[in-house]
Amino acid sequence: MQNTTIQKEWFSKGEQYATEINEMVDFGEKNGWENWKGKEPEDTRSNLAQEVFKLLKTANQNNNTENFRANFPPAHTPMIPLFENRSQSIEQLHFISGEKIVFVTGTSYEKRQAYLLDHDQITALDEDIQAIGKSKQGNIFAIAQSGKILLHDGWDGTIINEFKLNSTADYGITDLIPFNDGSKVLLVTSYGIYLISGKEEKLIHPINEDNEEDWTPDIDMENATLSNDNSYIVVGDQSYDHRILDPEGNTLGSIGAQSSYPHFCLFAKDDSQLITNSCHFYNGITIGINSDQYVGADIEAYTESDDYTVIDEEMRIYAGTATGDYYILGDAYGYIKAFDKAGNLLWRHFLGSTISGITLSDDEKTLWIGAHSGILHKLRLDKGRRDTHTIGNGNHYEEFRLLIWKNEPQIWKW
Repeated sequence: MQNTTIQKEWFSKGEQYATEINEMVDFGEKNGWENWKGKEPEDTRSNLAQEVFKLLKTANQNNNTENFRANFPPAHTPMIPLFENRSQSIEQLHFISGEKIVFVTGTSYEKRQAYLLDHDQITALDEDIQAIGKSKQGNIFAIAQSGKILLHDGWDGTIINEFKLNSTADYGITDLIPFNDGSKVLLVTSYGIYLISGKEEKLIHPINEDNEEDWTPDIDMENATLSNDNSYIVVGDQSYDHRILDPEGNTLGSIGAQSSYPHFCLFAKDDSQLITNSCHFYNGITIGINSDQYVGADIEAYTESDDYTVIDEEMRIYAGTATGDYYILGDAYGYIKAFDKAGNLLWRHFLGSTISGITLSDDEKTLWIGAHSGILHKLRLDKGRRDTHTIGNGNHYEEFRLLIWKNEPQIWKW
């Protein structure tokens, strides 16, 4: 009887909250937030979280998660009290094939654990793995462990290159992006961004332009990407504007921040546009420039210009991917949003805490998203909403979410 009472309260309050939030956001986007006079909706279910989590664990142990999910559609806000001392970042998500991806838990300065997810089955990988990267085209995987980077042709495929790390061996790795032919790797760390090859570890960002004696390459909010055809590298961080480089690391152009700090960069899938995001606290501005501007780009900071397209003026972006038609970007507030190259918002979908990783299946139908909450979400895009508790205006079906929490004896499927 107690469980029935909890179920009814969880379901009815969750449905009401999602409806009210969606109505408020729809109004704000259409009419301007300054015109919203209603009160902000509240999710008042945190008192149920501990009991619902117990029931979730029981459902997992009894292999009854489908039925549990129908009765207790997942939510973020009520579970926040449970995140304390349990949550962890889920990063470096990479699609392998079919329903299979690889990812790591933990940030660059923490001890990481790598996992393989196949459908809903999860396998822990070698505990020495420090970072995993995948090429923009082809199927080259880079795995950093034990002071070296191994490049495989396909996941678990033939090793086609091995780079021993020297000066960068002890650096925590924020991002690792192998070139499409496996000849080099872009290594992103808070001690600089490097091109790693068989012959050198070349620092390409930041640059000690004034030859200062006490200069160090230490940076914050380090971010970088490769164009899909590997013709261009983009680098940036909190203190330095985004720069466009050639494949050897030579500067071709620069893009000034339109908000405070350069934070994220990504190419369109066909490389026809480059977007860069700069942030201020939890918000930010994203702009795009066209491919004919990459060489010689000179976008002035904090200056309106016809030389760029404003993609978005709200998000502090932490992760993203590009489909053939649009970008999917994840922000500090726990939203993923889709924008086309003209800056039109196509849809938004709320997941919870800050988004830390995204990967997309090759057929562009399935999206996996990691968050700092320690939760990994699997979405079927455009499949239709699963329930009335979905927050957002996207037409997406959450197949499941995995609670990959520290200090838990197992991973819980919801």
